[in-house]
Amino acid sequence: MSCSSSITTDLFNPNANRLVIAPSTTFHPTDRSGCKCVTNRRGFALKGIVAAGVSVMGSSVITDPVQGMERLPFKPEGYNFWTWRGHKIHYVEQGEGFPIVLIHGFGASAFHWRYNIPELAKRYKVYAIDLLGFGWSDKAIIEYDAMVWKDQVEDFLKEIVKEQAIVVGNSLGGFTALATAAELPEQVVGVALLNSAGQFGDIKGETIKSEETVLQAYFLKPLKEIFQRVVLGFLFWQAKQPARIESVLKSVYINASNVDEYLVESITMPAADPNAGEVYYRLMTRFMMNQSKYTLNSVLSKLSCPLLLLWGDLDPWVGPAKANRIKEFYPNTSLVNLQAGHCPHDEVPELVNGALIEWLSNAVNMS
Repeated sequence: MSCSSSITTDLFNPNANRLVIAPSTTFHPTDRSGCKCVTNRRGFALKGIVAAGVSVMGSSVITDPVQGMERLPFKPEGYNFWTWRGHKIHYVEQGEGFPIVLIHGFGASAFHWRYNIPELAKRYKVYAIDLLGFGWSDKAIIEYDAMVWKDQVEDFLKEIVKEQAIVVGNSLGGFTALATAAELPEQVVGVALLNSAGQFGDIKGETIKSEETVLQAYFLKPLKEIFQRVVLGFLFWQAKQPARIESVLKSVYINASNVDEYLVESITMPAADPNAGEVYYRLMTRFMMNQSKYTLNSVLSKLSCPLLLLWGDLDPWVGPAKANRIKEFYPNTSLVNLQAGHCPHDEVPELVNGALIEWLSNAVNMS
C-alpha cells in the first residue's frame, strides 16, 4: 500500500491537520488504557528486556517474508564492523545516494529494519547501526547512559558516513537520533522518530540532591545493589524463556503476524555473549533508573532541522499524546499517525516506507 500524493503537503505544513494512515485491516487492542507519555520502567523490566538475556534459538530462519515486500537477508555473522573506542560495532550499509542512518530501539538491532532497508536503499544510501550493548555490537562492560549512544552515533556519522545525513530512530534509537542531531546541526539535516523514548522534564528547575551519608554509602547502597542483582537476575532468567519473548513482542505488535522466527532470532542470538547478563544489569540500574537526567526539552530546544514523527497510535507503552506534545513543543514537526503499536516500521513497513520516502524527498532537497 502506498501513500497518496497529498502526504507531502500535510507533512511539511506544521499547522496542517495530522495525517492518519491505517492498513487495509485495522487491528484494535483489547485495552488501550495503558497508553501514556512516559514509558513505565517496571513494564520495561518485565516485558521489554528481551535483548540482553535470552537463549539462542534455531540456527535457520525459515519464515517467509511479508508478501510482496523485500526483506534484508538474515546473516548470523553480521554485515560490517567498525571499531569505536576499542569496541566492535556492527552496521548494515546498502544503496547509493543521500545517507540515511537508522537507529534501532531498546533490545533490538539493525535487523529490526529488515523491511525498510531494501526499500530505502533503492533511492538512498542506507546505514543501520547496532548500538553498543545491543545486537551484533560488543556487550561492553561500561556505565551506560543516553550520551554513550549519542557519542557513538555522532562518531559514526563523522568517521563512516562523512557527509550530511538524515537520522531515523525507533524508541531508544529515537532519543539517540534527537540527541545526535542537537549536537551535529551542520551534519544532521533531518530527524524522523518512530515512537521515541525520552521524557519531558520539569522546567521549574533541577531536583536538589542531598549528600550521601556514611550509612547510605557503606550499608544501604551495597544492600540495595545486592537486592537489585537478585531481582534482576530472576528477570534475566525469565527473559530467556522463548515463550516469554514471543509474548512480549506480541504485546507491542498490534498485528502480530510479523512476530516471526526471523524477528525472534535477531533478538535472541546476541544473548550468547558471556557479558549479556552484566550488560542487562547495568542497563536496568544505571540507565533505566536515570532516564530523567536527559530530557526531551533539552534536546528539542537545541534542534534546528525538520522533524518527522511516524507514530503508532496503538502503542501500549508510548501513546499518541507524547507525539502531540513533541509537535507542540517543536513546531517544525510533521506528524503521521499510524494504526500500529510500538514498532510501526516492522509492523506496517509498507506504510512507514511510503510516508518516510515522501518526507525524505523534500527534506533532502531542502538540505
